[in-house]
Amino acid sequence: MRILTAKQYNAESQQYIERNDENIDHAVLEIIRDVRKNGDAALLKYTEQFDKVKLESLLVSKEEFLEAKALVSTEFVVAIKKAKQNIRAFHEVQKEQSWFVNEENGILLGQKVTALNSVGIYVPGGKASYPSTVLMNAIPAKIAGVKNIAITTPPQSNGKVSPYVLVAAMEAGVDVVYKVGGAQAIAALAYGTESVRRVVKIVGPGNAYVARAKKWVFGDVAIDMIAGPSEICVVADDTAIPRFVAADLLSQAEHDERATAICITTSSAFAEQLQEEIEKQMRTAERKEIIEQSIKDNGKIVLVESMDEAFEIVNNLAPEHLQLMIENPLEQMHHIENAGAIFLGNYSPEALGDYIAGPNHTLPTSGTAAFSSPLGVYDFLKKSSIIQYSKQALQDVTEDIITLANAEGLQAHANSIQIRKADD
Repeated sequence: MRILTAKQYNAESQQYIERNDENIDHAVLEIIRDVRKNGDAALLKYTEQFDKVKLESLLVSKEEFLEAKALVSTEFVVAIKKAKQNIRAFHEVQKEQSWFVNEENGILLGQKVTALNSVGIYVPGGKASYPSTVLMNAIPAKIAGVKNIAITTPPQSNGKVSPYVLVAAMEAGVDVVYKVGGAQAIAALAYGTESVRRVVKIVGPGNAYVARAKKWVFGDVAIDMIAGPSEICVVADDTAIPRFVAADLLSQAEHDERATAICITTSSAFAEQLQEEIEKQMRTAERKEIIEQSIKDNGKIVLVESMDEAFEIVNNLAPEHLQLMIENPLEQMHHIENAGAIFLGNYSPEALGDYIAGPNHTLPTSGTAAFSSPLGVYDFLKKSSIIQYSKQALQDVTEDIITLANAEGLQAHANSIQIRKADD
């Protein structure tokens, strides 16, 4: 892992990297067109082509759910229930209520809060299993009051969905699970097929094809975000523990060769110790090849002269995950403007947030934390404005409305007010 000065890091970060999404876009658009035209037949075809599984049904059966319960350990069930409890407790606080204000002269204004009717959750699958993703996406939707929650996830080589995912789905109150992944799953959720019910919003992480598919269907349905590779940034001073920081950086590097792991520190001695510790831990990592490529391409240790300089870099980077492993992190947190989730101190690793702490682990990536928020109950709600005027209240503002409408050249607007003025 390279050690850079702040000047060197800033110079590198300014370099323009051309993104070649044309090939992905071409494939994704073809898949979307095929699914819209051919429905289940296209989904079954792509599942056989990409997942090497020939399915008779896309729907997870009741028998498969019961089988899943028998396949997971008691320890897993205990852990998933504890995670569910913490995630629910955190997100309950985010609930919003409709509100109304009665003003003078018979004016009623307000906002009606309504849950989305249906949501589709994409859960990555195949070789891996992500029950935590099920909880993080489904629980806020349930709290919001979403009536219909569906999951799409790629089947395993045996044609079944991971039992861990199915048990998590049962715990979270998911209504239906479909055995389909990739861009074709996003198309099915957006437009519907014979088996897959259309939804009004799609959430959840996925690979580049899933992300591009979400981008292309946006507008026909809502989406949560366009998620990029995982990111972690650690700000460390000489109170940080090198082996802890190294482990936390590698925990994100193992996600993907394109994942980003950065440590910003004020201590040159710590930077050298961290570099050695990363090399040491990488040698015994199970996902060694992925981690090594991630660290080689995107891993950096940035040496800064002050915490102010460190915080400036953080706010420009707007990382998905930020760990402040510094003295008095709570007092220093006010310097942070842009970060998806902020972890304070040596004993609050990012993995804690991934699984059990309670805050959502679906976070903005690729610098979008500068204007986006973690997934929450608010993502599954929509709002309607409420306006009611009495006859007298309308008459009090009639001339103002007519003046403004005429200024915009909208005579029919003015007339809709004028016609009521004559109603005496």
